[in-house]
Amino acid sequence: MALDELKSALPDYAKDLKLNLGSVIGNSDLPQQQLWGTVLSCAIASRSPRVLAELEPEAKANLSPEAYTAAKSAAAVMAMNNVFYRTRHLLSDPEYNNLRAGLRMNVIGNPGVEKVDFELWSLAVSAINGCGMCLDSHEQVLRKAGVDRETIQEAFKIASVLQAVGATLDAEATLAANG
Repeated sequence: MALDELKSALPDYAKDLKLNLGSVIGNSDLPQQQLWGTVLSCAIASRSPRVLAELEPEAKANLSPEAYTAAKSAAAVMAMNNVFYRTRHLLSDPEYNNLRAGLRMNVIGNPGVEKVDFELWSLAVSAINGCGMCLDSHEQVLRKAGVDRETIQEAFKIASVLQAVGATLDAEATLAANG
């Protein structure tokens, strides 16, 4: 199992990550599509080749082709949106919020899967990319759709652990190469 490979690749000093990786994915209460869509979109957003290579096959096996594509789409569109909206938010000139974005993001309106699932994946990717405006926007859509806070937190717990695992493994690979 890919999860075991990732856990065994982590150094001893990252024992908490090993335990958290097992719990947030191995013991998740999320339905399979929400879980594996979150895992795939966050593995992509983590920018870690090792995390993506290890988790993508299992995600693909647990997702329909439509959900697999939608999870990748969430990672792609949020990579753009998170930079754009975070920048708007960080600029001190509020007039930027009055300008038309002019960016295509049609997949958000028609993701090919349940809207709630796509919103959850978008929120998780936004957590990795650190866009407060996007986090608030997706959280509000999810809450209006009846999604509870525990489910939303599960998604950003997965995001936080996968980001940390990716950073740790990538750092160890760099250190070993320079060793």
